[in-house]
Amino acid sequence: MNKNFYLTTTLPYVNAKPHIGAAYEFVLTDIVARYNRFIGNNVFFNTGVDEYGQKIYAKALERGQAPQKYTDEYSDYFRALKNTLNLSYDNFIRTTDSRHKKAAQEFWKRCFAKGDIYKKLYKIKYCVGCEMGKTDSELINNCCPEHPGQKIELIEEENYFFKFSKYQKPLLDLYEENPQFVIPDFRFNEIKKFVKRGLKDFSISRFKSKMPWGVAVPGDDEHIMYVWFDALVNYISAIGWPDDMAQFNKWWPVNQFAGKDQVRQQAAMWQAMLMSADLPPSKQIIIHGFITINGQKMSKSVGNIINPSDIVKDYGTDALRYYYARHINSFEDSDFTIEKFKDIYNANLANGIGNLTARIMKLAENHLVGPADIYDARMPQEIKNALDNFEINKAADFIWNQISDLDKYIQAEKPFSVVKDDKERGIYIIKNTVGKLYSIAEMLKPIMPETSRKIKDAIKQNKMPPPLFLRK
Repeated sequence: MNKNFYLTTTLPYVNAKPHIGAAYEFVLTDIVARYNRFIGNNVFFNTGVDEYGQKIYAKALERGQAPQKYTDEYSDYFRALKNTLNLSYDNFIRTTDSRHKKAAQEFWKRCFAKGDIYKKLYKIKYCVGCEMGKTDSELINNCCPEHPGQKIELIEEENYFFKFSKYQKPLLDLYEENPQFVIPDFRFNEIKKFVKRGLKDFSISRFKSKMPWGVAVPGDDEHIMYVWFDALVNYISAIGWPDDMAQFNKWWPVNQFAGKDQVRQQAAMWQAMLMSADLPPSKQIIIHGFITINGQKMSKSVGNIINPSDIVKDYGTDALRYYYARHINSFEDSDFTIEKFKDIYNANLANGIGNLTARIMKLAENHLVGPADIYDARMPQEIKNALDNFEINKAADFIWNQISDLDKYIQAEKPFSVVKDDKERGIYIIKNTVGKLYSIAEMLKPIMPETSRKIKDAIKQNKMPPPLFLRK
């Protein structure tokens, strides 16, 4: 029986153009979405951009633009990734959308009615880069380790707070009842330890006079919502909450992809907020690592930001999708260099699947009187097991093992020689290799959809296609 499957990326800030780290999360989520459609599930794939907050307000002022104009421009860069990366999302949400703002305000009202929102005067060390308060234990030399070049701000004002501390036991109960709630295990252990140490209520508003760029707090014109409180609501506003509960109930709960810097926000803060609003928790949270460049974190100040569009322009969309799927660890940090990317591209794409396809289809075009009979290929259980557990690397490795096995089969059977001496047997071998190639093309569909289509088209036309990947 087909099931409804809802999955989402986090929403990146539009304070800069997208880089290969943000693109990685989009592609991971897209692979899982395409796979679930392939096996017959009904899929809703949500993504978008987070457009409020101090970082974005400061960037707009720096450029002499109104914040809305700035976010309109930068959201388009992220929307363009749909074509650049061949993404199949069903919804692209902007947190400045009127529907989302209305949902965020309704969510606030429900938490307030529950008694979980209150006002107090407080002092905090604040990282603008993270848009979060920091304790002394989280700082290194009085700097946030995630944003070492940015000065920590000292904030003292009266804000609204959310009663996070109230939800320690409910969160621990949630984790106990759902042993796969956060994957991988070491990230789940990380959030369990955090919650067990005790939770502190967190600020969820800012003075409008100091930072006006945000969703208005219901019933208080002096405050706007803290960016995290409003942005997290996108996961439910995207599927109709609170106006279309039939749509919401069809898709909820959600499978969320997020980076390792978002474990606390996604697996604890957001889940407590859902509990406060009397909504079910997320289904599962999948945490991936960061992509570093030559061993360093991507940073504008260092000058090592890589735009995914530049790679796609030189190597093609499926080359980048392949690299993400097979050579970026699904859960740990991974390093990226253009030199390594090029070597892998030539070895596994140009000389790998590209050369294999050309050899097989040349044989087929020369010796078959028409397209080989192809039967519907099923997704192997090994790939299903891997993608059901969000282990993208395992799925890609399995496919490339099949490619290697097919190459060895051709070397052992030598159809190019056999067909000259024993035409009937040679034709049988060639048809067999074409069938195996078609099966590989089917396996590639979630990861490299355009390559999959090109191979299948060549098989159906019984023609050798233009090179899939030109050697660089």
